[in-house]
Amino acid sequence: MSDSDRPQSPFAGAHDFSEQPPVRKLSPDEIERQLADHRLYLETEWHRGHRANFASADLAGLDFSRLNLRGIKMDRALLKGADFTGTRMQRANLIGAILEKARLDDADLTSARLSGANLVSASLKNACLGKVEMEFAVAARAVLRGACLRGADLSGALLDAAQLVRADLREANLRGAGLRDARLDGADLREARLGAAFLAGASLRAADLRGAYLRLARLDGADLCNADLRGVQGLTQAQIDRAYCNSATRLPEGLKGEGNAE
Repeated sequence: MSDSDRPQSPFAGAHDFSEQPPVRKLSPDEIERQLADHRLYLETEWHRGHRANFASADLAGLDFSRLNLRGIKMDRALLKGADFTGTRMQRANLIGAILEKARLDDADLTSARLSGANLVSASLKNACLGKVEMEFAVAARAVLRGACLRGADLSGALLDAAQLVRADLREANLRGAGLRDARLDGADLREARLGAAFLAGASLRAADLRGAYLRLARLDGADLCNADLRGVQGLTQAQIDRAYCNSATRLPEGLKGEGNAE
């Protein structure tokens, strides 16, 4: 099958990644002053200093690694290639931010707001993204190996070819998400909502999907070898017939795999 003939993710081609001129250019001194004010704001439990406001600012390529940026305002900011390794960003506002190729490994983004953010090719290895809001975020080719996304809202997100090996996606909302050719080997997807998710060509080897919801999910060419799908809701034999299973694939009662993969 040629690439043009393959099924497409629901939102393929719907995004324009052309960079728009940033609304705000800040001097290095202004950036440092805001960071210092934010640090004081957190250290004094909001009695002194001010919450940093980098909304729509050009911060591309800057180093924010290991800082405490809890609750920071960076919505629509240009953060392409920025370094947030090990940064504390709980409840940060990153709505619509451009984080393409940013480094967020080991960062704590618990309950952060990333709806509509551009995370294409970003690295979030072992990041904490529990209960994060990522509706309609674009994270194609993002690296999320070992990341915790428990209870995250990823509805409508584009995660084509993303690396989610051993990620914790328990109770995550992936309704309508695009996961074409994504790697989810060993991922924990228990109780995840995957209704109408696009998993064509995805690898779910040894993934745990017990209790997940898969009604209308596209599994064309998906690799379910050694996966555990016991108790999955909404799954049909027609969906299974389009996927690859082996003798170790554990399916809901009444469904069977063909053992057509090793």
